[in-house]
Amino acid sequence: MTTPSTAPDAERTDLLASLAAARAALTSSVHGLDDQQAGETPTVSALCLGGLVKHVMAMEEGWLNFATEGPSAMDFSLPEGVTWEDFMAGTAREYPKWAIDREKEFRMLPGETLTGILHAYEQIAARTEKIILAVPDLSAAHPLPEAPWNEPGAEWSVRRVLTHVVAETAQHAGHADILRESLDGRQAT
Repeated sequence: MTTPSTAPDAERTDLLASLAAARAALTSSVHGLDDQQAGETPTVSALCLGGLVKHVMAMEEGWLNFATEGPSAMDFSLPEGVTWEDFMAGTAREYPKWAIDREKEFRMLPGETLTGILHAYEQIAARTEKIILAVPDLSAAHPLPEAPWNEPGAEWSVRRVLTHVVAETAQHAGHADILRESLDGRQAT
């Protein structure tokens, strides 16, 4: 990829602005919290605010890796002898590393800090902007990796990836707002 020598087009500017607004809505939910509060689960779900930010950060990074590298960036392979039916039913005898890692995204792990998570998210955001500004064509597409939740044979363009990241970030910003209000009564948005 090369960095374009001209100013970004209106579409890229608008998409990146939408993503920045969704990110701001998400991160405003953790303003003023300490690490312990960011790791609390104030609702019946296992979600915590710090973990939700981690998940969104990992989702954005993964999808932008897909946009630049293709389906090999998202490996959903299963251990030998494990079927998708077993995996989806929760009865697999062994779980793949990617699934275990995904579960950890939703929690603050020992040694993690909210400051560290937010710093890492800023780095991912900066990388995303560089990629979107540098990619020659937002219509460039890759086949989705094989997984039961992906339509067989479907392809996603960089544009589709970016709109998906915007939608996911905005959706999780709403979840974060509920968590924050449940935690201390403060509304983030």
